[in-house]
Amino acid sequence: MTLAMSWDEWTATDAVGLGELVRKGQVTPAELAAQAAAGIAKTNPTLHAVVELFADVVADPLKDGLNPDGVLAGVPYLMKDLGPTLKGRLQEMGSKLMAGNRATADSFLAGKIRQAGLNIIGRSTTPEFGCCSSAENPAMYVTRNPWNLEHTTNGSSAGTAAMVGAGVLPISHATDGGGSIRIPAGATGNIGLKPSRGVFSIAPYASDLTGLVSIQGCHTRTVRDTAAFVDACRGGAPGEFMPYWQPAEPYTQLIRRDPGRLRIALSHEWGDYRATPHFVAELERVGRFLESLGHHVEWALPAVDFRAAFAAQTTCYISNFAQTVNNLVASLGLDAPPADLVEPINIRIWQEGMKTSFTERARMQAVFNTTSRAFGAFFEDWDIILTPITALPTPKLGTTEYLTISENPDIYDWFANLWRQFSYTPLANLAGIPGISLPLGMQESGVPLGIQAQAKQANDGLLLQLAAQIERALDGQWNLGRKPGVHVTQG
Repeated sequence: MTLAMSWDEWTATDAVGLGELVRKGQVTPAELAAQAAAGIAKTNPTLHAVVELFADVVADPLKDGLNPDGVLAGVPYLMKDLGPTLKGRLQEMGSKLMAGNRATADSFLAGKIRQAGLNIIGRSTTPEFGCCSSAENPAMYVTRNPWNLEHTTNGSSAGTAAMVGAGVLPISHATDGGGSIRIPAGATGNIGLKPSRGVFSIAPYASDLTGLVSIQGCHTRTVRDTAAFVDACRGGAPGEFMPYWQPAEPYTQLIRRDPGRLRIALSHEWGDYRATPHFVAELERVGRFLESLGHHVEWALPAVDFRAAFAAQTTCYISNFAQTVNNLVASLGLDAPPADLVEPINIRIWQEGMKTSFTERARMQAVFNTTSRAFGAFFEDWDIILTPITALPTPKLGTTEYLTISENPDIYDWFANLWRQFSYTPLANLAGIPGISLPLGMQESGVPLGIQAQAKQANDGLLLQLAAQIERALDGQWNLGRKPGVHVTQG
């Protein structure tokens, strides 16, 4: 098969660039879809990141309502197998329980994605119900990191992370309930923005009120692609519980200007959690780089009761996931999740979470409030807080202690393992503030180390402005100019 462009040209062109080529008539959406399909065929046998390719929209990109005039017209896109639904398409959520489950309608965000011009050509892998931070159940699939095949991509946006990291796609869908956009972006060398609350809708089946901590988004390789996606896809559906806000100007315009001199706090000592010495050194190196760009950088920490905050986050996760599982089980006419179809930790979460009282949820919400206020007070004095994306190195595949196939009988101990690893992302979900992972560091294993920037609520644009300033200073050379071993340009 003759491809529309070489793989070097493909990976050098971002989503906005591909959309421009389509509008100029230099390439067709079908040619872009065919190239992405060829990239999946080339890398997926190694990475196991794509569950299904939609052959019909690869052949005919306009079939499902893609807007040929959208800013990202014809750009191929994978939907994580969780979250927004696509009418008539399978959505199996990484679970045997949901095998064969087909959506009866498009979600609101799916419509916005198509209106932006993106061509949803398939489904990317996720752990069961998106609950743990690795798509790693040998009975389903094991998604590998293109930078080091012995390591996970982290999760839960695992397949998206691997495909964007390997150069197969310039942009792909991700979701984040505690770091699931940012953590895998950090481990695969991608850009991953978790926006503030009130940006992307999860209508009609849920809302920001019912979802509380879960946010939609994407992975990209350029800041302008993330900005374009947010500009095109943001906004609420009729009947939202809260107002969906709009920035003063589109992010695609905002990022063309550098931010002013920012007050940037470095931090890694979050309550009981600490980053490894290598991660701290990488954080300090990035801090010095930001000083060279003219920003004020020093060590500082929000006055947050971290133990209380993580305990509340655990209550939220257990009770939310339990209800998610319960609703799915009930929809199948079952009284309980079957042990042969649902992973052990998810069964234990269901068992524990179904006991959560309203009083416990009220206490949880009170801590959400005090934590959000503490971050709010901090951001009166600081513009940005910078952390490593995780406290500990990206695990090797087969490290079961934080997987939902774990046999750990103590669900609270299981969550404590998660927080020790993924210490710096969940509280942004709790507080509704934005966070972005930028591919600025490297781990000793050769796996990328994302550096996370967080800002006050609705300051998403400032994060993107800073990211764009960094990108220009680096001449676009994220990941210290390196590429992963598994990449479409290889072989």
